[in-house]
Amino acid sequence: MTSDRVRLRPEIESIVPYRQGRTAAEDAFKLSSNENPYPPLPAVLNAIALSSVNRYPEASAAALRYRIGEKFGVSPEQVQVGAGSVSVIAQLISAASAPGDEVVYAWRSFEAYPLLVATAGSTSIQVPLTADARHDLPAMAAAITDRTRAVIVCSPNNPTSTVVTHDEFAAFMAEVPPHVLVLLDEAYAEFVTDPDAVRGERVIHEYPNLVVLRTFSKAYGLAGLRVGYAVGPEYVMDAARAVAIPLSVTEPAQRAALASLENEPELLDRVRELAALRDEVTRGLADIGWSIPTPQGNFVWLPTGEHTARAAEIFESYGIIVRALGEGVRVSIGEHEAVEKLLRAAAEVVSLHQTAASTSGLD
Repeated sequence: MTSDRVRLRPEIESIVPYRQGRTAAEDAFKLSSNENPYPPLPAVLNAIALSSVNRYPEASAAALRYRIGEKFGVSPEQVQVGAGSVSVIAQLISAASAPGDEVVYAWRSFEAYPLLVATAGSTSIQVPLTADARHDLPAMAAAITDRTRAVIVCSPNNPTSTVVTHDEFAAFMAEVPPHVLVLLDEAYAEFVTDPDAVRGERVIHEYPNLVVLRTFSKAYGLAGLRVGYAVGPEYVMDAARAVAIPLSVTEPAQRAALASLENEPELLDRVRELAALRDEVTRGLADIGWSIPTPQGNFVWLPTGEHTARAAEIFESYGIIVRALGEGVRVSIGEHEAVEKLLRAAAEVVSLHQTAASTSGLD
């Protein structure tokens, strides 16, 4: 019997599409998508207003690539700009891997990684995080085989908010074969306050098989405009450009990114405020009984295990929308006004854990 269904790739049909964080009601705080709660600066809004949307954008984002190249000390040809850093990761995975090839990354990490690897027809090799929710870099190095074409290191890791240190990364890179592409995904780099954390601008000149990825979505508050970038060897960037969807980075996005770089000190003041608020939330969570990984992104990770779905419901009952991800919930750092509700909800979730443990006979 012949099916009337269109034939699709079975590996694509078997994966769950990426789901955006839930939309919050008017009286709730949306802390599910790691968005920057601050509105764009007036200079950024003015730059957007000057855009001409009836014309195609400059296809190569030449002015923005030049400015990013200055920031990293590289040529514009060593920069690729895309519609968010995730789109550039997709380009790089497609350029580097094919059916039968493997891409290694930590798990749990960014939800899009399995989708991007599957879309390229490649195989995901997921290496479990350590007990303290960090990358197990020795295990990731050991997972590299003759079929490995790329390795993704996410620091700070989404969703656990933990970082890879500079020394850990150096030891890892010493074990990675030079023909294997390493993607250092630093979407939340600007929020990092740990002086020992790896920094893309410091290591990009040390390893010829390394690409560093950043975004304007988080620290710079341009999530709705979709603009991110990669820095790496020119021939690798050329390969990414070869598989990119043409004209995908709009003129408003390019103008806003340039204006953001021109006003970076003021924007980074906001980032420091959010990092300070993150640390305040972390201390508050510890005071009510939580033990969480040390956060360095603009979010915290609460390991709620089997109670994850119920925990998300409790947060929502307090007007806090969180991201439920299997074994835990990720909570973004947003408005100051959300902190009290966040901590009250988190305290109730602790009580849920304690009640469940006592009824099951656990300590």
